[in-house]
Amino acid sequence: MSTTPVPASETTALETAYRKVGWRLIPFLMLCYFVAYLDRVNVGFAQLQMKADLQFSDAVYGFGAGVFFLGYFLFEVPSNLVLHRVGARVWIARIMITWGLISALTMFIQTPTMFYVARFLLGLAEAGFFPGIILYLTYWYPAERRSQMTAWFMSAVALSGLIGGPVSGWILSHFHGHSGLAGWQWLFLLEGVPAVVLGIAVLLFLDNGIASARWLTESEKRLLAGPIAAEAQSKTHVSALQGMGSLRVWVLALVYFSVVMGLYGLGFWLPQMFKTTGVTDPLAIGWLVAIPYGVSIIAMILVGRHADARRERRWHVAVPAALGAGGLVLSTLWTTSTVGAVLTLTLATCGIMTVLPLFWSLPTAFLSGTAAAAGIALINALGNLAGFFGPSIVGWVKQTTQSTNGGILVLAGFMMLCAALVLSLPAREINR
Repeated sequence: MSTTPVPASETTALETAYRKVGWRLIPFLMLCYFVAYLDRVNVGFAQLQMKADLQFSDAVYGFGAGVFFLGYFLFEVPSNLVLHRVGARVWIARIMITWGLISALTMFIQTPTMFYVARFLLGLAEAGFFPGIILYLTYWYPAERRSQMTAWFMSAVALSGLIGGPVSGWILSHFHGHSGLAGWQWLFLLEGVPAVVLGIAVLLFLDNGIASARWLTESEKRLLAGPIAAEAQSKTHVSALQGMGSLRVWVLALVYFSVVMGLYGLGFWLPQMFKTTGVTDPLAIGWLVAIPYGVSIIAMILVGRHADARRERRWHVAVPAALGAGGLVLSTLWTTSTVGAVLTLTLATCGIMTVLPLFWSLPTAFLSGTAAAAGIALINALGNLAGFFGPSIVGWVKQTTQSTNGGILVLAGFMMLCAALVLSLPAREINR
């Protein structure tokens, strides 16, 4: 759906306003998501030392890594509805401060039960952050601009692997034994504190929407609000319950479940998969993990830009999903080759990561207002249940067969399901 046309004399002013918004919001939101994702998946690096120190099995680790998403699931929809009511500034700050504290306190776990509780509470605290930001972007950008902006925002996930991988590996190596603490304990502490600091910064920096942005002129506010208002009029306005009851919402939840199976099933085990090829130094593993994520950043931005330019969504989601599945399958053939693992896991990671920002342009194409808040949260909540099943399945298969291959093939199957389901959606409803 195109936005309301503006006079030629205002085109330059509108583009200037969008650039102003982009530079103000996107880098800061990327930084917040970078820290959020790092705190969510740094357990993948912690396990390189933690499993041996605490005598955790692969199944215990896999379940603990995934149980985060049960807490996340329970509070996701209520959290997003609260954000829509009270505003992004206060609620995003609350989310970040609480998850940062819980992430840091994970350094004190000693038993599997303590590990499970800490991960569950972390999910409970973080619930609402990601769908809240996706909803927040709809307050600023019309559909034809959101894929690219969402791609920039979600590139923070890839950045967390590109930068966070080597940093996590360095913390494990450099801080191990300092002040009587293990490297994995320092990892949780040093990567949890930034979330608290950023949560305080959100209160000072983030605005709830265009109308409350004091750094915009009245003319800029008018220009930016026009496309948002025009887009809202083109959508069917329904209640939160109707939004959650839509068949399209449930199909999209299954699509997202499929891609999240790949995202976290791979993400939580990626350091271990490189270790299996014979690399043992945590810092070296960190640099290897950085490669797939670094390449993914480029792929996410380029494909997101191309999707916006063509105003086409389905094939821009389905093709990367299929490529991700192919990379996962191929990775099972080179489990002892570091070079082979880098190449195949880079293909898998690029495919999976590219799908994520483009996927979120699909529900926002037909949902708005409270229905968008509820529908986006429901899709994210149900989809992220795969974050529990993916790591758990890989962990169980690895403990049973002494190999991750069977679990990885399950993830590949879900990526192909993602591609098939997206292509089943009517193009006229989502290519906006």
